[in-house]
Amino acid sequence: MKIVGVSACPTGIAHTYMAQEAIEKEGKKRGHDVKIETQGSMGVENELDQAEIDAADIVIFAVSIDIEEKERFDEKVAADKVITIDPGEAIKSTKDLFDRIESL
Repeated sequence: MKIVGVSACPTGIAHTYMAQEAIEKEGKKRGHDVKIETQGSMGVENELDQAEIDAADIVIFAVSIDIEEKERFDEKVAADKVITIDPGEAIKSTKDLFDRIESL
């Protein structure tokens, strides 16, 4: 399964990057192709291009703030292919998040 997403929190430091790492690690462990863009104190890193978003089966928003350029994901939102979770919850409950994704 191809999974992309965005991780962002108000300060854009710890939780942003910890959520990215947790999601990518669990996804790869389960054999998924995962790429998470971060929007943090360093700006946008690991930026997703539109082709990556369009090719994704699922989008994860591990966010507790509004993200930049959210309109890139409009088609996935309309298709109900987006899971939104708090970054702290993504860190603590990564296995549950992927169980949910795999049950879709």
